Amino acid sequence: MNFQTEIETLIRARYPILYIITNEEMRVQNLLVEIAAKRQKKVFEWTFSNGIVPAGTSIQSQKNRNASTKDPLAALDQVIEQVEPAIYLFKDFHPFLTKNNFAIIRKLKDIAQHLKNSFKTIVLISPVMEIPAELDKEITVINFPQPTKEDLGAMLDKIVAEVSDRKQIQIDLDDQGRDRLLQAALGLTLGEAENVFAKIIVQEQRLSGDYVNEVFAEKQQIIRKSGLLEYYKTEDDFASVGGLTVLKDWLNKRSVAFTDEARAFGLPAPKGILLLGVQGCGKSLCAKAVSRLWQLPLLRFDMGRMFGSLVGSSEENVRRAIAVAESVAPAVLWVDEIDKAFVGSQSSGATDGGTTARVFGTFLTWLSEKSAPVFVVTTANDVSQLPPELLRKGRLDEIFYVDLPNEEEREEIFRIHLAKRGRDPKNFDLKAMVETSKDLSGAEIEEAIISALYDAFYTKQELATGHVLATLGQTVPLAKTMSEKISAQRNWAAGRARNASIAHPVKNEAEARRMEL
Repeated sequence: MNFQTEIETLIRARYPILYIITNEEMRVQNLLVEIAAKRQKKVFEWTFSNGIVPAGTSIQSQKNRNASTKDPLAALDQVIEQVEPAIYLFKDFHPFLTKNNFAIIRKLKDIAQHLKNSFKTIVLISPVMEIPAELDKEITVINFPQPTKEDLGAMLDKIVAEVSDRKQIQIDLDDQGRDRLLQAALGLTLGEAENVFAKIIVQEQRLSGDYVNEVFAEKQQIIRKSGLLEYYKTEDDFASVGGLTVLKDWLNKRSVAFTDEARAFGLPAPKGILLLGVQGCGKSLCAKAVSRLWQLPLLRFDMGRMFGSLVGSSEENVRRAIAVAESVAPAVLWVDEIDKAFVGSQSSGATDGGTTARVFGTFLTWLSEKSAPVFVVTTANDVSQLPPELLRKGRLDEIFYVDLPNEEEREEIFRIHLAKRGRDPKNFDLKAMVETSKDLSGAEIEEAIISALYDAFYTKQELATGHVLATLGQTVPLAKTMSEKISAQRNWAAGRARNASIAHPVKNEAEARRMEL
């Protein structure tokens, strides 16, 4: 059942008061006008600034305007007095439903009984939900869905038609580019999407599928307003990540999983991954690179922001952050160092009154139940701090273990960081550098190159292999200072997680020697 059918069914069933949660007043109003025309009813709208007027009355028009109905009680009286079938749309009525407005609450409760025996319906529309306990049984709450790709496509076609006769504007939208643009716009309201498409046309004098980042910038505004999530505009892609071929291949195969073709094929949207392993081996870099590979906005989920001082506020913050992430979906949600965020969740009752455990429970429930296409990338350094509930299948698609880079990966990392700093890797003895950098992480290799650049610049020389080898020799790898911990981590990951660099060997039964015993 789609939303319009659901609303029409509730109106026909004489549900007295409907409460629709949305910011898109005009979409709801147009839908109600369509339903009313079908049911031969009138539609009136109420706002605190205009009172009750026929739906669609312009703000400049004074005709049919009754100033006295600006008062909520007078407006509700008029609903009772009106005899003919009608739908009354009350916009932003939630401030009048707080505890102190007992007269309005009582009036609504009385009207609810009256409306059940009439052909009239009250529809409250607001971006937030405010329902007093007295009206709990009288009001039916409905969440208005975000625009579908078809809705956005119809609006985009309308904009293109409006500007098609202007020669200075170039419309370069093939099917693939149009799909990329609409995919990026999913999660925006129709008004927000219309604004960003118009902005691209005005700013660039052109519209094509290459302007996905401009659409992401519009989503960035939504994220900023929430104050709970952090929007990351990353320039890193998988060309900046050395090695990890298994992980890259896994992610690359899922890059098309958010398309309509994938849904038609029966593929669900991927849920997420846990990247576990040694510090400085590229886990966070991979989270950023996924965003570029899939051309989706990257949101950073900072658990530190979630914990508030008031009882219950931490759980509410998590729910609000999740709601924001889902509102801009499809998106990538990056939860960095989740092991530190939920450390002590099992003993939370004795240390913080159970706050950490409740926050963790809220997050875990969402991971299992989420239907919005939000791909979660979690990173962790210490598996011993991770609760077992997080590791079970169904919450995340896969667990990858990111180990120290092998020789081939170290050579690739050297090439990447030398090229990033304007040096040709062919001018360096990469073999010697690879041998000297045994047990170093990618971050330690990068830092060694930066230190070598400082040394070369100080002596007014061009960077050479000798500078890099010298800094590599002075570097004490984390693998030595924390060797016991890393060994324990490797032992745990063997058989429990996929190696991000090495594919699991497939056993060939034909090669096994068979003996008669």
